[in-house]
Amino acid sequence: MTQARSFLHPRVLTIGFARRFAAYKRPTLLLHDLERLIRLANHPQMPVQIIYAGKAHPRDEEGKRLIQQIVAASQWPELKGRLIFLEDYDMELAKLMVQGVDLWLANPRRPLEACSTSGMKVVLNGSLFMSTLDGWWDEAWNPEAGWAIGRGEELPDPLYQDAAEAELLYDLLEKEVVPLFYERDTRGLPWGWIRKMKNSLKMYGPYYNTHRMVR
Repeated sequence: MTQARSFLHPRVLTIGFARRFAAYKRPTLLLHDLERLIRLANHPQMPVQIIYAGKAHPRDEEGKRLIQQIVAASQWPELKGRLIFLEDYDMELAKLMVQGVDLWLANPRRPLEACSTSGMKVVLNGSLFMSTLDGWWDEAWNPEAGWAIGRGEELPDPLYQDAAEAELLYDLLEKEVVPLFYERDTRGLPWGWIRKMKNSLKMYGPYYNTHRMVR
């Protein structure tokens, strides 16, 4: 955590990804094209920093390998300080992350996500959400309040689907998310981003919560 503080910059667009590491959640989708990710992370005017955290089940060897891939990528000189993996994920760290990121990323392979409650938590903290249309996002997504990766396609070849949705993810970040975050007025305020954030709070906060779950 101390090392993360020395790297992270409060004015850089911050993407968070934190949950149980499992293959269907595709935590490494953002690493599909490392050269494109490096360009995105190190843009001279509109840089991006990505924070990963999470744990795999002790018997989930594939989940552990996914964590290893992310840790290895974080050591690349071109991504040093732009991609960070935080160890010992727990409720306290989750609390800090949902409060601190600008965008929460989820990209499960449809239709395997049960709910994705982390996305619900993050919108209550004023961050925006981006995901494939699976779990709660399939029901909730509104283009005025977040981003959808694809339109709910379920392709027979999972490798092809991963490649196609990775391209859609990069396109969304490069063409919509990053420019919107860095579009500022004379006072330095990103009014387009703020508008989307307010829409997210109004649309999702009163409905997608534990009160509804208990009912």
